[in-house]
Amino acid sequence: METLHRILTLVVKDLQALLRDRQGRVLLVAPVIVQLLVFSTAATLEVKNNTLAVLDQDGGPESFELIQRFAQAEAFTHLLRLSSEADLRIAIDNQQALLALRFPPDFSRSVVAGRPVRVQAILDGRRSNSGQIALGYVQRILRGYLEDRNLAAGRISASEVNVRHWFNPNLDFVRHIIPSLVAIITTISTLVVTSLSVAREREQGTFDQLLVSPLTPGMIMIGKTVPAVLVAVVQGTVIVLAGIWVFGIPFQGAWLLLYSSMLVFILAVAGFGLLISSICATQQQAFLGVFSFMMPAVLLSGFPSPVENMPLWLQRIDWFNPLVHFIVIVKGVFLKDITSTQLAQSLWPLAVIAIITFTAANWSFRRRIG
Repeated sequence: METLHRILTLVVKDLQALLRDRQGRVLLVAPVIVQLLVFSTAATLEVKNNTLAVLDQDGGPESFELIQRFAQAEAFTHLLRLSSEADLRIAIDNQQALLALRFPPDFSRSVVAGRPVRVQAILDGRRSNSGQIALGYVQRILRGYLEDRNLAAGRISASEVNVRHWFNPNLDFVRHIIPSLVAIITTISTLVVTSLSVAREREQGTFDQLLVSPLTPGMIMIGKTVPAVLVAVVQGTVIVLAGIWVFGIPFQGAWLLLYSSMLVFILAVAGFGLLISSICATQQQAFLGVFSFMMPAVLLSGFPSPVENMPLWLQRIDWFNPLVHFIVIVKGVFLKDITSTQLAQSLWPLAVIAIITFTAANWSFRRRIG
């Protein structure tokens, strides 16, 4: 009981340090709101409001109709008509258009006769990812146009694959990014609170007072972890509720599974934060340590690109990245009602990471104290 009282005293002291002034309270809330708005609206892999350049060497009604379909697409709000191959080269060289299409002289005749048609697409390789996505839109519009023409002419269209997207039928990018933000933003807050807490104590000269107090290194670690857990859970809850009530993402899973896995995840991240704080002597060093961990952790988390695309040796190292496992969990809980058995496959690595990082942080604390 006395041990619990000592830990609670340290927790209250750290929470007061975080919340005692208005600036500190704003820094805990404002970044979450700003990042939620920015990431959900601007950080998207969708292609919108781009310019499509067209070189129509056919000039027939069929090519004109297809070009109008391209112009009505949300991905291409600007249509740049070209008159020569030189204009096409200039449009791509000067980045006036993301993608250029060249209709051959026999395009309309081929469509009327039901023969295979060819349309050349020239992409800007400097924006390869956006170009490939835009090309997918072009191919889909072209395929739909040809199917409509075949249907109107009574011709049988070639066989096709009927695509259905489970868990996200309309491929709404918000459903991908908001659940991932639960993991990313809670990671940032947990790392900052845990790593800067001990560094701040060292700079202010109060850390030595903690060491001569009845608190053991283990109790100090617990006392520094609890405020970070509370802050991260609150921030994670704000993002989850915003995803449900503001962005309209259906929550399919169980709240108990979400918060139990979130707690284990935060502890795993807090272990890294404590390990950073045990190494760093100043807040500036702690900031650099957080940045050095955060950037590769997010980039290798599977959020911007699939983990399977990475080399095998990097995938093995990435197993120790808590974000890799929690993003799978939070997306599963949000979008497909993940079962407890499926959740356990990603939850036990988080528990292992938490044990390893807390053990390493405790060893580092004792070593520096000694």
